[in-house]
Amino acid sequence: MADTADTRSLTLAGARKALDAALAKAEAMGRRFCIAVTDPSGEPIATARMDGAPRLSAGIALNKAYTVAGIGGMPSGNWWNLIKDEPALVHGITHTPRLIVFGGGVGIFVDGALVGAIGASGGSADEDTEVAQAGADALAN
Repeated sequence: MADTADTRSLTLAGARKALDAALAKAEAMGRRFCIAVTDPSGEPIATARMDGAPRLSAGIALNKAYTVAGIGGMPSGNWWNLIKDEPALVHGITHTPRLIVFGGGVGIFVDGALVGAIGASGGSADEDTEVAQAGADALAN
């Protein structure tokens, strides 16, 4: 049907599986993170703020997942390399509400389809990416 599109999305059970895997990774690292799992349109399904995690990180984690979902699954950490050599783009696009241009957001893909996104915040960009990727990997097949 040319007038409709079938979409796939994480269920609450799938979002919790990703969230639990990310939390386990964060615990293994001995750090406190905020983690957000969204559907493929960037709407939240499940979030968590570990005890002692910075409050500000909760919104950042959600915006990382929102950014990834909004660009079709590209990791949030890939943005900087795309824009860094274009000053006008750096100064313009970084004013886009909720856009995050550093690591910590990754897509959740099942059978090649973007079904959601996960963002983590509370460590360095590399640590955030590692935690988010652990969540995404829990659903990868």
